[in-house]
Amino acid sequence: MAKQKGKVAIVTGSATGLGAAAAVQLADLGWNIVVNYTRSKAEAEETVAAVTAKGVEAILVQADVGEDADCRKLVAAATAKWGRVDGVINNAGTTKFQQQGDLDGVQAEDFERINRVNVVGPYQLSRAVFPVMKKQWDEKGERGSIVNISSIAGVMGVGSSIPYMCSKGALNTLTLALAKWLAPAVRVNTVCPGFIQSRWLLGGMGEDGYAKAKAYQETSTPLRQAGTTDQMAEAAVFFLTSASNVTGEFMMVDSGMHLGGLPMRGR
Repeated sequence: MAKQKGKVAIVTGSATGLGAAAAVQLADLGWNIVVNYTRSKAEAEETVAAVTAKGVEAILVQADVGEDADCRKLVAAATAKWGRVDGVINNAGTTKFQQQGDLDGVQAEDFERINRVNVVGPYQLSRAVFPVMKKQWDEKGERGSIVNISSIAGVMGVGSSIPYMCSKGALNTLTLALAKWLAPAVRVNTVCPGFIQSRWLLGGMGEDGYAKAKAYQETSTPLRQAGTTDQMAEAAVFFLTSASNVTGEFMMVDSGMHLGGLPMRGR
């Protein structure tokens, strides 16, 4: 706790879900947090309250990561407040829920919109924060850390829609490229969540589809459980704060779904 107290993280899309959970977990470790939202201001303010309740500082910044100027605004806000940025969790993302097999269900504009947030956004924010992290490395030997929140969709080709799957595959490749280009000043890693119990998935899948997907996780995956936002955030926080000799790595946090279904046995 003492070692990490005073460090600063930008967590995009941290009004709700995985982003909010990661912000609170980092606050538990003594990190100050830039809480980011695009539209959900009231919920983002709740995240700020949860973070500051841990005895650290937080600022709230509205920004669309698909806009380069907004990415630079996030970094500028952090450095103006604390004079440093130690970590970034590129969590903000979007999709379009498409019925599987319906190739007419998405258009070129969907690819462009989803890629703008899911791929271009993490690239722009990483680019914006790199000079700050590089300076900290050069002057103090303090290495920065970036964690991209991808998806099992980018590994297995399953998910809410084809544009979403493609965007997460591209994000995985971006992780590899940035891990090389930003070294040695910055580590870059990726978390690939599977099913997450969340309002976002419930809204996109509908009650019936969500219930079926959750039941599948609980009966057919090796760990027989449906992931939570806290479990996904644990992986992101590990990469950000602890994995000091790891870069360019992917962690699939999916209850073992990528292994395929296993025979039913005792839980």
